[in-house]
Amino acid sequence: MSVRPRQSARFFGGPLDGRVQELGDTEPVRGSVVRHVHLHDGPKIETHYELDLTETGWEYRVRPTRPVEG
Repeated sequence: MSVRPRQSARFFGGPLDGRVQELGDTEPVRGSVVRHVHLHDGPKIETHYELDLTETGWEYRVRPTRPVEG
């Protein structure tokens, strides 16, 4: 039985900037999106981060927000 090394991803931008998250036991999938919702002391702020593999390892980068049409 082989033990896989723990993998983690660093967040860049937005309210989670600088945090590191363990990726768990499943294989990370490039392009996966994590949604972070901030509800404290004001309006709801929703930020989306997209997972990517770079030279230095896994990273979650803030996705650009789409303009609201209407």
